[in-house]
Amino acid sequence: MSRREPLWDQVDAYLTDTFVPRDDVFAAALADSAKAGLPTIQVSPPQGRLLELLARALGAKRILEIGTLGGYSTLWLARGLAPGGRIVTLELDPKHAEVARRNFERAGRADAIELRLGPALETLSRLVAERAGPFDLVFVDADKANLPDYFSWSVKLSRPGTLIVVDNVIREGDVVDAASPDPVIQGVRRMNERIAAEPRVSATTLQTVGGKGYDGLALVLVDR
Repeated sequence: MSRREPLWDQVDAYLTDTFVPRDDVFAAALADSAKAGLPTIQVSPPQGRLLELLARALGAKRILEIGTLGGYSTLWLARGLAPGGRIVTLELDPKHAEVARRNFERAGRADAIELRLGPALETLSRLVAERAGPFDLVFVDADKANLPDYFSWSVKLSRPGTLIVVDNVIREGDVVDAASPDPVIQGVRRMNERIAAEPRVSATTLQTVGGKGYDGLALVLVDR
């Protein structure tokens, strides 16, 4: 099997038509992101729906997102946010942040979303110093070389019962290559090692296929 199959796109389209609510807000967010030249690396609609359902299942009132891009995944998380809840989302690129803020305003969600601009590791350190946590749900979809540190900061900003979700952790299967010179692959592997060595969490990773190709999601539950 190739790393990308037309059938995967067809199944994603079928799942989207079947299970994903139609909402012009999401279509507009994608259109604005494309018009601004943002990379098309956002979650797929079924994955966005998963984030919403996870937030709803947790009754999440405090959500942390590391990596905003154009705000597409943020809006899915906002759909699952408990009444009176709030999302803190971190973005490095001012252009991405500008697009995201427009999308939040259009969706009527700006009051519930705090976008912090700057290097995520610096912002995470400030969040800990501010005692901004604990968060109920953390979604990590940022540069992969820093994943080990993103995970460690996420745990510091968590409580027992917090769910940490990390996107893009299979990398078309390249994650199995221990000798890979790619810092992205090594970042994922070092994060996995750190997760496995952390006694306060339980975790698993699910392989996924679809319109985004062959990849996966790590799911980490903070136990204590």
